[in-house]
Amino acid sequence: MIKLVIFDLDGTLLNSLEDLADSCNYLMRKYGFPEHPLDSYRYFVGDGIHKLVERILPEDKRQADFVEQVFQEMVAYYDVHKEDKTIPYAGMVETLETLQERGVMLAVASNKVNKAMMPLMEHYFPTIKFTAVIGQREGIPVKPHPQIVFDILKIAGVGAEESLYVGDTGVDMDTAHRAGLKAAGALWGYRDRQELTEHQAEYIIAQPDELKGLIRN
Repeated sequence: MIKLVIFDLDGTLLNSLEDLADSCNYLMRKYGFPEHPLDSYRYFVGDGIHKLVERILPEDKRQADFVEQVFQEMVAYYDVHKEDKTIPYAGMVETLETLQERGVMLAVASNKVNKAMMPLMEHYFPTIKFTAVIGQREGIPVKPHPQIVFDILKIAGVGAEESLYVGDTGVDMDTAHRAGLKAAGALWGYRDRQELTEHQAEYIIAQPDELKGLIRN
């Protein structure tokens, strides 16, 4: 019996790719660097904004101090523009509401900066009472390190065997497995079936509604 479902955020609950890309390309223009096409950001994201910033910079501009400078600018700019184009995936709100009505606890584990998390949850999912919402925290390793999942399990008071992780990338699948959870790969997100399969997703789902059938509590 599944008591807890832990969701990734970007590419799983929210389609935030355009706002992330727009924020990054704003910085590329500011510094006179080439902008990147939207589709490239599908592969830039997934390991936290710090790594995202490193990836978008020209290779000869990836010195630690400069990456940190652009990272701080990115966080500040994105915080203002994180809701410009971002929307929940079709059927996601309804799926979360159904699981909540069935008594399933819901949580979010993301590599997005932690302070950006709750405003997004409250704005896009006002009817959902998440048991835990955790993002990237200073001094805590990002996914695929399983610490974020361990922290959520502790808050929820359930075991890994009673939980399911839902995400759209190989990083998500690895995070789940390192924490001892089964993983469901979301095809509506930023990566493809091959990546999810290569990272041993136990389930592959094509749309959020399929979670209702997968979790029959």
